[in-house]
Amino acid sequence: MSQVTSESKIPEQIAWNKPKRSPAKIVGAIIGYSGMLVVSVFTLLPFFWMITSSLKSNNEIYSIPIKWFPSTWHWENYIHIWTQADMSTWLLNTIFFSVVVTLLQVFTGSFAAYGFSKIRFRGRNALFLIYIATMAVPWQAYMIPQFKMLSSLGLSDTRWSIVLLQAFGAFGVFMMKQFYDSIPEELSEAARLDGLSEFGIYRRIILPLSGSSIAALAIITFTNTWNDYMGPLIYLRSQNLYTIQLGLKLFISQYSADFAMIMTGSVLSVLPILVVFLIGQNQFIEGIATSGMKG
Repeated sequence: MSQVTSESKIPEQIAWNKPKRSPAKIVGAIIGYSGMLVVSVFTLLPFFWMITSSLKSNNEIYSIPIKWFPSTWHWENYIHIWTQADMSTWLLNTIFFSVVVTLLQVFTGSFAAYGFSKIRFRGRNALFLIYIATMAVPWQAYMIPQFKMLSSLGLSDTRWSIVLLQAFGAFGVFMMKQFYDSIPEELSEAARLDGLSEFGIYRRIILPLSGSSIAALAIITFTNTWNDYMGPLIYLRSQNLYTIQLGLKLFISQYSADFAMIMTGSVLSVLPILVVFLIGQNQFIEGIATSGMKG
């Protein structure tokens, strides 16, 4: 019987025995892929122009008609910008803020999400809803009271102001809780019966299962911190604390006519984000998908 069944499945696996797709589905697929290709081109075109412009001379950047490729490739632009601007300080400051804030927000977000998801206490759902509701309040509504509070503590114009400003985030708690809700409760109950503490359950059971979601949260946090402009603009006054975003603004004000150097600095500010996303894109997509299993 098993031989007959296996033999009966063979014709279905042959390519020419598969049901043919209707012409309408084929046309729809072609239109869909063509639309995505057009959108991709329009999305990537500004980045392509920025990269090629960083290798042009000033006269070629805004020439009419547009020259997409430089007549002479000026690779020395990426050397000259390090002498004309304090790029090393800006990049090191931005890397410091991005890494520290990412580590803190991943820890605080995942740890708080574990409490909301796996620990039962009175008022848990109400507290979670109130905490998540803060996402609907724009930062511009409370940035002045926040600035006064940190200034009264003497933290303005210090690294601590940026770190404390972004070390906690409701989005990370919400995202990680969505994933933790998909983990069977039996794992936590079994660990408690074995005498494991709540922190032990979080560290030894929950964290190893949430690698993709943590990677997704880390990429999002790193990107937001790297691209943040308003926070450093409000709290940082000393130029030795400037991030890449503030540094580029200062550079543009000093060399407003040097368009090639401006484009070179823009490429250097975008390149680390691109590298981080390319390295972790699989974990990012998987983490976003798994975090939305229960929403």
